Amino acid sequence: MATQYEISGTTAKGIARSVEQGVSEGALAPGAALPPVRRLAGELGVSPGTVATAYKELRRRGIVVTLGRGGTVVAEAPSVASRRPPRVPEGLRDLAGGHPDPALLPALVPPSRLSPGVRSHRASPRLARLESAVREWIGADGVPVEQVTFAHGALDFVGRVLSAELRPGDAVAMEDPGYHHLLDLVAALGLRTVPVAVDGEGMRPEELRGALRAGVRAVVLSPRAQNPFGGAFSPARRDALATVLRESPEVLVLENDHASDISAVPLSSLATTGLARWAHVRTVSKFLGTDLRWAAAACDPVTLARHDGRLLLTSGWISHLLQETVHALLTDPGTGALVAHARAEYALRRTALVQALGERGIAAQGGSGMNLWVPVRDESAVVNGLRSRGWWVAAGARFRLASAPGVRITTTELEPPEAVRLASDFAAVLNESEATYGG
Repeated sequence: MATQYEISGTTAKGIARSVEQGVSEGALAPGAALPPVRRLAGELGVSPGTVATAYKELRRRGIVVTLGRGGTVVAEAPSVASRRPPRVPEGLRDLAGGHPDPALLPALVPPSRLSPGVRSHRASPRLARLESAVREWIGADGVPVEQVTFAHGALDFVGRVLSAELRPGDAVAMEDPGYHHLLDLVAALGLRTVPVAVDGEGMRPEELRGALRAGVRAVVLSPRAQNPFGGAFSPARRDALATVLRESPEVLVLENDHASDISAVPLSSLATTGLARWAHVRTVSKFLGTDLRWAAAACDPVTLARHDGRLLLTSGWISHLLQETVHALLTDPGTGALVAHARAEYALRRTALVQALGERGIAAQGGSGMNLWVPVRDESAVVNGLRSRGWWVAAGARFRLASAPGVRITTTELEPPEAVRLASDFAAVLNESEATYGG
């Protein structure tokens, strides 16, 4: 435990609150060890059972984890202090954010009139015309669209569904490396993460089978533009994963097609394979605007009912003003042409960097989407080396569970001539690293 912070409290709630305060203020950093139960009980003058109850509550809420003989430590991504990316230093070319190119986004023009009257929309939470557009949009890829719903973004949908389906301590199969906000969300819900390795075609079937045998109750995965690896399901990989999942029909499969229209590869969706429990969620923030916190999901009837039941008890509905804006953009031919142009540009920029790195003997993963994953031996050496040359890339630690080190590079604003310069600098940094640490 950090010596500068003393845990206080005489009740389980008080002790848990004291630890949470230390974590949120940064006095108890990720990985910091908490005192053994009996020792802290003696220091506070309470029973060991009181401390054990406090630690159990902290584990349930994803603030601490227990490592067997390693004791209880602050979680690597505690729910009160999510892993936010470091601030981009001034003067550096930012290739770490995972954001779209602003020049390839449409102008957001909100509706000219507000919803009539001051009233609740709980009785009609979804605009009928947007629901119809969503059925056409998602259904065009073969995804069943008998049941569709809306959410405040893909993370909002996944979080609400998992909290309705699972209980603290339940296990969820997650991509490794995977999207760091999803990894943090699962931990914040008090759920256990079981890493499943990915490759250029997404989750690996045999690793997924191992996670199912370990007792996971849900699987969260991306069918294309996997973040950060860039993998995309081929039809063969989709079918292989579906075969594995049919062995556990009670497991909920959440498919996050977050970059859908700019992924640059066809969708091979698990939702088309007849699974019993499934949901396919799409957001529009990557190609219509980052302020459009809206997502659409198609799902089985049970998942729909559980999600919408929770939504009804919280925000009640998704803003109709937001729905009007999304509908106008989704159905506008000019916006559709801009999205198609963005899709082609992103593919060009991503491919240019893959090729430039490959010409210098550097393997990079990124068959779809907005990012590349470059395996490296020493993330810090590469990040700092590129920083000294004017580039800012994301260290892979935020995205990894058990997978090997790497860095993520967002290519959405990287023009092909810049890709050549970045690849040359990357090669120089790797050579310097080998000279320092040995080949």
